[in-house]
Amino acid sequence: MSRIFWDTNLFVYLLEDKGQLTDRVVSLRELLTSTLTLGEILVKPLETGHEDLAQRYEQAIMAAASVVPFDQSAAHAFAAVRRDGTIRPPDAIQLACASVAGTDLFVTNDQRLSRKVVPGVHFIQSLATAVL
Repeated sequence: MSRIFWDTNLFVYLLEDKGQLTDRVVSLRELLTSTLTLGEILVKPLETGHEDLAQRYEQAIMAAASVVPFDQSAAHAFAAVRRDGTIRPPDAIQLACASVAGTDLFVTNDQRLSRKVVPGVHFIQSLATAVL
């Protein structure tokens, strides 16, 4: 079975109707993501006072995905990923968590990341080009 890591934006597409983006996300299966995703996804609903949406996001993520913590192993992987100065810290945290989880496919909507090589992550693809 493939272990697929989801970047934050895929959960937005899943939980808000974004047309074809939502359809593509729905077709993906076994989900991995990080605690960073949970934190990132809660910002906007809490900022705008939509606690109910924040709660829905959190419940959906916890029910649908294995959430990988940013722990000591991930911190070491993060340091290795950050040696590539073109990868921003939040992206490096996501990739590090995917790396320690032994991810087969990391799906993002950030085309830049699809050109990166990260040990422990077999493939990094944008949502538009992900082989489902």
